[in-house]
Amino acid sequence: MTGYEMHEPDYSGTIEEDWDDPQLNDFETDDLGEVDDHFVLSASGFPPENFSDLKVPVVDPEGDLNLKALQTAHGGAHSVEAIDDVDEDLAEEVKELLEELASEEFDHELGD
Repeated sequence: MTGYEMHEPDYSGTIEEDWDDPQLNDFETDDLGEVDDHFVLSASGFPPENFSDLKVPVVDPEGDLNLKALQTAHGGAHSVEAIDDVDEDLAEEVKELLEELASEEFDHELGD
């Protein structure tokens, strides 16, 4: 089982726009220590060894926390639970963080 590590993302604003998972070339930097602030999970810690280690993006490349990204990460085919090898307890911790961010920043409840 992969030893995923979770951390709280860093963001400067909030948006509620359509969401697509960002790719490394979407960022103005290739410094993974800066890019990882947009993600909640990493398969190799923070900073990650590779971009592909980063999972559960919730902050767009411009630095805005995205409500639709939180919703996508919380439930469905692209959610934290859909990632292979994520420990059930860690997945629950991630979902709790996503719920907290949605509630605090958007006054929105994420449902199960």
